[in-house]
Amino acid sequence: MIRKVTENDLDEILQIEQELFKGPWKREDFLYELDGNPYAVFAVLEEDGEIAGYADWWIMFEQAQLANIAVRKKYQKKGFGRLLLDEALRSAESHGCENMTLEVRVSNEAAIRLYENSGFIIANKRKNYYEDGEDAWLMIKPLGGSQ
Repeated sequence: MIRKVTENDLDEILQIEQELFKGPWKREDFLYELDGNPYAVFAVLEEDGEIAGYADWWIMFEQAQLANIAVRKKYQKKGFGRLLLDEALRSAESHGCENMTLEVRVSNEAAIRLYENSGFIIANKRKNYYEDGEDAWLMIKPLGGSQ
């Protein structure tokens, strides 16, 4: 089940961040997404009574940005990343967005495959994008927009 994030979900989300990312977001980052960012849409996917994954995207007028998406290791390769991404894309389209963009580590081959299989294309490289100096691909997917 995919549902909106609450503050009670943050401990589990932070565990997943620590498990998966070299530069994990902090509690303050997620609190801002919940309470301070007027553009943020923040959802979790639950499985077996726990948070299996989450996605955070921004709806900014005619543009959408995937800010963060993650699936707990034990739930990977079950299609949960695709479910979360599809939810973000549906949300963006329903708000009339013309495209969705994201940044992804150039070394994250599994995520790049997921995005490409969902219709994203590599648009550019962001040099030294991450704190550790790794580059990121800027990827974009055209959406229906408000036609």
